[in-house]
Amino acid sequence: MALQTSGTSGTHRVVVRTTESWTGSFPAVADLTGLTRSSRVWVPGPLSATMNLFAAVHATALGAALVEDPAQATHAHLTPAALIAALDHDLPLRGRTVVVAGDRLGRALHHRATAAGVGVHHYYGAAELSFVAWGAHAGDLRAFPEVDVTVRDGEIWVRSPFLCSRYDGPPGPLRRADDGYATVGDLGALVDGRLRVAGRPDAVTVGGSTVEVGHVEEVLGAAARGEVCVVGMPHETLGRVLAAVLTVAEDQPAVRRLAGVDLSGAARPRLWFHVERLPVTAAGKVDRGALVSLLSGDAGVRRRLV
Repeated sequence: MALQTSGTSGTHRVVVRTTESWTGSFPAVADLTGLTRSSRVWVPGPLSATMNLFAAVHATALGAALVEDPAQATHAHLTPAALIAALDHDLPLRGRTVVVAGDRLGRALHHRATAAGVGVHHYYGAAELSFVAWGAHAGDLRAFPEVDVTVRDGEIWVRSPFLCSRYDGPPGPLRRADDGYATVGDLGALVDGRLRVAGRPDAVTVGGSTVEVGHVEEVLGAAARGEVCVVGMPHETLGRVLAAVLTVAEDQPAVRRLAGVDLSGAARPRLWFHVERLPVTAAGKVDRGALVSLLSGDAGVRRRLV
């Protein structure tokens, strides 16, 4: 095929040649998820997000039907926030295969979904890099077929036949090395063959110390049954301090104990909040700016955990 399409990476448009470089990933995804031409795929998110664009194109290319009702679906593509909403509203996901991407899928949410009878797959990728790693949840990611992954100075670098062609407009975060590897600047580590993804450098400066919130979230998430989000909140003397936001208030004692053992100094949250649901962007990712606004002022006081 000579089709050319595009998705978005933040505010950047990414051009992907739909030749062998992109369609080459179709058989692997179909094998991993059991997708066939008789499948019915629910993709509720906007097609401007690359994960949803790929899901729709993939289904169409295989002859599978796209459906608007999850009750009719055999497969679905959701962000973690959308999966939480689907479970909270008792949408009919039992027996379905759900591919989760767009943000980290924690163990707690994975276990909740599987306990509800959902077949869960999770992958890490980027608009520029396509599929990078695949597994059951964020702690179980291994390199996607035909993809080589390495970590250099804390950054995830990828060599793959699925890399994007170019940006359609201003340049974005993609950087290429002479050996064929490329990166978008996501941080991570390889541990026993599994890729741990910390995400784009989302740093909060606390009293002069720089803290990567992705690392803090990964640590705290190990003790939580619900979701954990960490943001920087204004502080009159330190500039900002870390706030841990929990969707299950009862998680606080265990998560706080873990923070006292595994985190220190600026990386240890000073504020604790509870919200029933994390705000999300139109693409279904956690809206950290909206969350900070929600936790500020009198509204935030009501959500504080002692």
